[in-house]
Amino acid sequence: MPNIAPTSSTQDGDELLTMTVHALPVPGMPERQRRVAGRWKMLVVLLVCAAPVIASYFTFYVVRPEGRRNYGELMQPVRALPDVVALTLDGTALKLPALKGQWLLVSIAGGACDAACQKHVYLQRQMRESLGREKDRLDRVWFISDDAPVPSALLNQVDAKAVDAYAFRVPTAALSQWLVPAAGRQLSDHLYLVDPMGNWMMRFPADIDAAKAKRDLERLLRASGSWDRAGRESAGKS
Repeated sequence: MPNIAPTSSTQDGDELLTMTVHALPVPGMPERQRRVAGRWKMLVVLLVCAAPVIASYFTFYVVRPEGRRNYGELMQPVRALPDVVALTLDGTALKLPALKGQWLLVSIAGGACDAACQKHVYLQRQMRESLGREKDRLDRVWFISDDAPVPSALLNQVDAKAVDAYAFRVPTAALSQWLVPAAGRQLSDHLYLVDPMGNWMMRFPADIDAAKAKRDLERLLRASGSWDRAGRESAGKS
């Protein structure tokens, strides 16, 4: 409403009432202000959507019960899945970010798969199965770092028909730009954990203790339970 104040004047003894307009509202909000307000609203929406993810990571990384220790080494900062093209065993091309949407337990080895590789493949399966009803949130991934053929007997161990088992050929050079082994170790010495957003966030020690690694997995799955659900579109099943 305009700010209106009455005034009076006298002429020939008659009192006249006049109205003076002191201010009028500016019609509409300026374009710049509308843009700024819109950006703030968008930021608020993004923060609300991201809040459960942020809270779960804050709980795991910061708010830890006294005496708790992680067995695996947390990566800080985390490293996103690279935009690298991988090949399935039948030669189908796939970009690694397509694997987002599930927790990934990753191993790396050549196609011939020596004894250490076979142990990792076995532990990947055992650790997943030990998660019980939460196991469907975790996929097993084997990155094959060379062009060596994979023995048929090993394919049976990987379980080529399982929806949770994937094998991809990715050059060592590409993997080395994303994953990093501990000092004095090789990429193939570790199992690696990738979160559903595609971030490498944990590296398990060489000569892994499966029971201790399982406890880390259980804590992470529990902390992310409010925003992560099992399942995503099929991506290059081995």
